[in-house]
Amino acid sequence: MQQTPYILVAMDSLIAALSVPALFVYIPYCVTICTYCDFNVYARRADEFDAYVNAMEREIATVARNVEMPRAARSLALGGGTPSILSVAHIEKIVNDMRANFEFVPDAEWTLEANPGTVDFEKLRALREMGFQRLSLGVQTFEDARLKQFKRHHSVADSYEAFELARRAGFENINLDLIYGLPEQSLDDWRDVLERALAFESEHLSLYGLQVEERTALKKQIELGRVALPDADLAAQMYELAVEKLGAAGFVHYEISNFAKGGFESRHNKTYWLNEPYLGFGAGAHSSWRDERGEHIRYENVKSPRAYIKRLERGESVIAAREEISRAMEMSETIFLGLRLAEGVAWERFQERFGEDARQVYRAPIELLSGWGLLQVDQERMRLTERGMLVSNQVLWRFLPDDA
Repeated sequence: MQQTPYILVAMDSLIAALSVPALFVYIPYCVTICTYCDFNVYARRADEFDAYVNAMEREIATVARNVEMPRAARSLALGGGTPSILSVAHIEKIVNDMRANFEFVPDAEWTLEANPGTVDFEKLRALREMGFQRLSLGVQTFEDARLKQFKRHHSVADSYEAFELARRAGFENINLDLIYGLPEQSLDDWRDVLERALAFESEHLSLYGLQVEERTALKKQIELGRVALPDADLAAQMYELAVEKLGAAGFVHYEISNFAKGGFESRHNKTYWLNEPYLGFGAGAHSSWRDERGEHIRYENVKSPRAYIKRLERGESVIAAREEISRAMEMSETIFLGLRLAEGVAWERFQERFGEDARQVYRAPIELLSGWGLLQVDQERMRLTERGMLVSNQVLWRFLPDDA
């Protein structure tokens, strides 16, 4: 039975008057799957790349035909997975499809995620010439033994080489991804990682505490007693050390996990933290927008890249799930996402968006958290204190609606 054409599965009529500040392309492929990873990723599937990129061309064109964008997009990001695993020709095709179907503001931020060991000078130069100005390198750590333990495909030497080649290729906005709280990692070990990272003189650093997710190899290793992680107190000390050292080095701590030199904050990621609209393309990609009725809609594509390819080849929908976000939930999400930012949530911005005073709507959690010293409140905004950032997960859930 023929399914309803792609975008109509998500709504009753064509989307109208939609403004999407951010476009995201998801590449679900990796060389290997890291032991801690629970993302929608698949290894050793190079034979699918052509079909996947061709399928994405169909998705991009179909969405563009059904989405009216009165304003040009402010950012494009290729994430994953490992986008840099694709050939230059594959990435160029995706870029050309995006340019053919969407408009971008003149200074749009274009980001590509890359893993060391999957790029060379020619590829990096080609990426820069395509229009990518921002490169995010998945360095993770500067210890080869730990990289092998996590089944990372690259070495420490690869990280140094990738960064140097990126600079030579013309990238002046580079992020390094790092993970702390690793098995048997001491505070001194983490201090050494930070010092090495600072020596790169990159424009941006993203620091993530290691999370033990269900259905990962790391979870099994811990259950079998093969791996022991640092305790929560030590992980907190690592975070505090990072805030101190990076601040002293001139980085602005602008989001819980992100640090940037002045003017180099991630504009694309800020779209998510401000709870603004975005369109995602690819297997497992998410999108969020307002339809012509003003309803906040969120959908997720089918996760399997093979199913994604087959559905698009048959002209079928790739939407796996669709959700209408209630006004109460959208308000709450705007608060707890916005509080991830150092600037916090501005009362006036919230009032303009929802027509309500956040100080009144969330009076109880605001009074509770500010009384505990976790939230700083003034006439213009509320923001997390340094202590609040340290225990952010315990803070943010308090802004969820009662029925969440």
